[in-house]
Amino acid sequence: MSTHLVLVVDDDVSVRRVMKMQLEEAGYQVLLAANAEEGTSLLNERRPKLVITDLRMPGMGGLELLRYVREQHVDTTVIVITAFGTVESAVEAIKVGAYDYVTKPIDYEALVLIVHRALERQNLIEEVRTLRTALDEKYGFESIIGRAKPLLRVLERASRVAQHSSTVLISGETGTGKELLARAIHQNSPRRHKPFVTINCGAIPKDLIEAELFGFTRGAFTGAVVAKAGRIETADGGTLFLDEIGELPLEMQVKLLRLLQQREVEKIGATAPISVNVRVIAATNRNLQAMTEDGAFRQDLYYRLAVVPLELPPLRERKGDIPELIQHLFRVLKERHGLPLLTLDAAVTSRLCAYRWPGNVRELENVIERMIVLCSGHQITVNDLPDEMVPSPIRADTFLTDLPEGGISLDAIERELILRALDRFKGNQTQAAQYLDISRRTLIYRMEKHDLRREVEVE
Repeated sequence: MSTHLVLVVDDDVSVRRVMKMQLEEAGYQVLLAANAEEGTSLLNERRPKLVITDLRMPGMGGLELLRYVREQHVDTTVIVITAFGTVESAVEAIKVGAYDYVTKPIDYEALVLIVHRALERQNLIEEVRTLRTALDEKYGFESIIGRAKPLLRVLERASRVAQHSSTVLISGETGTGKELLARAIHQNSPRRHKPFVTINCGAIPKDLIEAELFGFTRGAFTGAVVAKAGRIETADGGTLFLDEIGELPLEMQVKLLRLLQQREVEKIGATAPISVNVRVIAATNRNLQAMTEDGAFRQDLYYRLAVVPLELPPLRERKGDIPELIQHLFRVLKERHGLPLLTLDAAVTSRLCAYRWPGNVRELENVIERMIVLCSGHQITVNDLPDEMVPSPIRADTFLTDLPEGGISLDAIERELILRALDRFKGNQTQAAQYLDISRRTLIYRMEKHDLRREVEVE
């Protein structure tokens, strides 16, 4: 049964009474007002989902009440009631913003159906608004975690270019978040309510990529029993994201150049091109400038794509962002796998921060998910780390030279090793202890033994 609140505003007491009975039987909660002034008071106090108002009432009329609702309660739907001979007034109300109208004498069965449809429509609008809010949160620039200066510079430029339709070329190593940045640009642009269509140029066989991008007409080739729109046409009005653009065959590069120059495409088998309105964002992990010099990528296409170049920095150049990324990914992934009570040992975070991450954020996400899935306890520890992140202790004979004839001080060597480890990790005792393959407690004991704590603090 519905719990929607409906406000009925009518100066006729019998109409109010019958309408209340009919709507309550249909499952709605009903508020009654004898005039528009009383209606505005109830609107402000109770904020009903829907208002049904007579157009002709003493004092403030229904049209004036409708305008008030449009200005002060934009999420409230309005249905107007009018006499049979004054339908023109109802048409004017529709122009002002009413959802629909009913004429007197009222067909209450028809009215309940209109109310039902109006509230269904409003529910859909609210669901779309919620979805758009979720998309903003997921694909807004704020969703790209990090405060490193190289990343912030890229995000600042991306935020500015999002408001325009300029072609963007995003470069960066695999796993740096090129598609996420492209989606954020689209989501923050005037095209955000239109499609965001993505195609991986390296994942489609060469003999199929033309049909996939540009589409084809019926009978264009054997098997083309029906016409098909290409990805470019599907993206009309929105954004086309061409991932791994460096993998696009040379013959397709010519056709893509025509799209960028003339804003039109020609389907396979078509006799004339069609106009399209798309914004192109391309991404690559390859050096396109070097490819143009080698003849593997068209220079004219490169310059058309790189109107606004954006280069995402690798994770190793934004080390300070890794702890925040770890916490964010750990929180999201453990909730996705239904493990909200799982915790992460601080020693694991230290090991993850020390790793070089050749696969960047994508590799970090994969490693965290793997540890979450395979962890058998309530806390992820260093024992859950992948083998490549567990450093093998270096044998002493790999760095010790021949022993001197006059003897050597073991304490002096130990003291020097501890000092160098602390220096390597900027005084971080946890990381220095891991590097020396001892516990932090043992490190502190040996630091005190060699009177290093005071020396390190002074330095």
